[in-house]
Amino acid sequence: MNTMGFTNKIILGLALALGLTVGVQANTGGPAWDKAPNKTNDMAALQNGAKLFVNYCLNCHSAAFMRFNRLQDIGLTAEQIKDNLLLTNGKIGETMKAAIDPQQAKAWFGVNPPDLTVLARSRAGANGTGADYLYTYMRTFYQDETKPSGWNNLVFPNVAMPHVLWQLQGVRKPIFEEVQEHGAAVHVFKGWEQVAPGSMNATQYDEAIGDLVGYLQWMAEPVQNTRVRIGVWVLLFLGVLTFCTWRLNAAYWKEIK
Repeated sequence: MNTMGFTNKIILGLALALGLTVGVQANTGGPAWDKAPNKTNDMAALQNGAKLFVNYCLNCHSAAFMRFNRLQDIGLTAEQIKDNLLLTNGKIGETMKAAIDPQQAKAWFGVNPPDLTVLARSRAGANGTGADYLYTYMRTFYQDETKPSGWNNLVFPNVAMPHVLWQLQGVRKPIFEEVQEHGAAVHVFKGWEQVAPGSMNATQYDEAIGDLVGYLQWMAEPVQNTRVRIGVWVLLFLGVLTFCTWRLNAAYWKEIK
């Protein structure tokens, strides 16, 4: 029995099951993950990201472990949440549930859209953080008439999700260059051609996606900034304690030496 071949098959099967396409992208010349801007401390960006999430993502995706009233942590009042983000007759203390029926979603897309509460933490990989993945993913959709949704993605080929933000970004198509590697022709991604403009230019769209990804980062761990701040103070305290202990030890043993 070829143990190595059997092991490779298992690894490939797990990669396909989890939707990990890094290896595939390396062969097809897909883009490397871009570095996502860190906006978890920017209240204005987080508020805009929350608005984008509710208006464009929450129609199909749930955030079942996040309650609307938790958005007060990013500077929104209860009234603002009710008036601008709570689009149904639900209560502010309820969790963020998708508007779509799960059975309809499966019929339309072939799979149920995943919950997004901790997606920014779960999608980290060798190419970068989960935020880097999402930031690149949301900026690499292109029109593909061969797909049921009419869209495809360079980071996640054959993805079932359509490009819900296409009106903001416009319609683009990727540009590939054929190069020879190890005697075989490989298509390497070189850039984009704008086919139809969107309501935002490229800089504005990247900024909006940065806000959305920043919100997804915050939602995945709302206390992360508090954790970091406490960690800094703990390290400072331990540093001072270590210094005091060292000097006390030196004073205690001075006469004995």
